[in-house]
Amino acid sequence: MTKISYTKYKKYILPIAAVIAAIILWQIIAEFWVNDAFILPSFTDVLDALYKVTFGPNGTLFPDIYKSLIHFAIGVTAAVIVGIPLGIAMGWFRDLDTAINPIIEIIRPIPPLAWIPFAIIWFGLTDASAGFIIFIGAVFPIFINTYTGFRNVPRIFIEAGKVLGCTGNFSLIRRVAFPSSLPSIVSGIRISMGIGWMCLVGAEIFGAGGGKYGLGKNLWTYYNLHQMPSVVVYMIVLGLIGLTIDLVFRYFVNRQALGWWEEGV
Repeated sequence: MTKISYTKYKKYILPIAAVIAAIILWQIIAEFWVNDAFILPSFTDVLDALYKVTFGPNGTLFPDIYKSLIHFAIGVTAAVIVGIPLGIAMGWFRDLDTAINPIIEIIRPIPPLAWIPFAIIWFGLTDASAGFIIFIGAVFPIFINTYTGFRNVPRIFIEAGKVLGCTGNFSLIRRVAFPSSLPSIVSGIRISMGIGWMCLVGAEIFGAGGGKYGLGKNLWTYYNLHQMPSVVVYMIVLGLIGLTIDLVFRYFVNRQALGWWEEGV
């Protein structure tokens, strides 16, 4: 490969080479040092388990992915619907911020998984109970970033908006504050999606969601069966799906919706 070709494809070659090296090291350690699939399954053990959980008679990987994505979608959608308007309202109206902020600051530090008993009581063993736990984990990053974005709108932008005819709160929010805060809001949504995906596993492990499907649910099932290669399969799938969600979000939102902002930077 010529130097020019290597430079052109270096951003692809280096990550692929690093992953291959990590797999080889993993296989060597698991096969020749640990030599116990319960403590550390080898890469080949995991490949065999991947085939079984995907195509085997008892394999449920695809239904598990579908069910977990449903839980995730419920939680993140609810977090966006609640977090953005609440952040806008408290960030723009100071009296509302003063009144509600103590309640938010009491609830916010409570770990999302602490809400699992009430999620099951309120929603039963349904998709909504798992979605509620994800909502609790995802809503506060969206709210905080929206709130911060609105609080940090430059005063000169607001004055310019008033000069150009934005005389009411609604028009100022719509035409000045929201566009100015959009990069911060998008960052909050991205953070919340990562937190929500982590909460998904805990919610399904501890029973929220119910049913027989779910990545977190069956990860724990395979652990109880001492089938650690299958556990690793589910861990890797969780990581890959989380990465895919983040990459898709960054492409369609950061590149498309925020293209104007990045060009200005």
